[in-house]
Amino acid sequence: QVQLVESGGGLVHPGGSLRLSCVASGFTYDYYVMGWFRHNPGSERESARERVSCIHSADSSTLYSDSVKGRFTISRDKAKNTIYLQMNNLKPEDTGIYYCLMNVDCQPYGAHWGQGTQVTVSS
Repeated sequence: QVQLVESGGGLVHPGGSLRLSCVASGFTYDYYVMGWFRHNPGSERESARERVSCIHSADSSTLYSDSVKGRFTISRDKAKNTIYLQMNNLKPEDTGIYYCLMNVDCQPYGAHWGQGTQVTVSS
């Protein structure tokens, strides 16, 4: 059974940085996508999720939403089955619960999810 465990969330001032990690275990896929979605507090995840970034296992190709491009960087450590999301120049609108996913593509439908980690950007 696929298990995804996130860490690294917290409270940071605007302009600050955080680094999220997601460790995957229990999977047998040869090719897969891992990434991050987030949703606004108080909303149901399925209706309020926003794709943030993804990385492909085959070639480490990456995808970013326009709202985070140039500020966030996704990377992976294949040996550790871990992905990272380096978030710089954080803004209040980046606040939310960040969920790690594993899927055949960077889409939420049918994905495996982690439990989420809270990121709060506030002065």
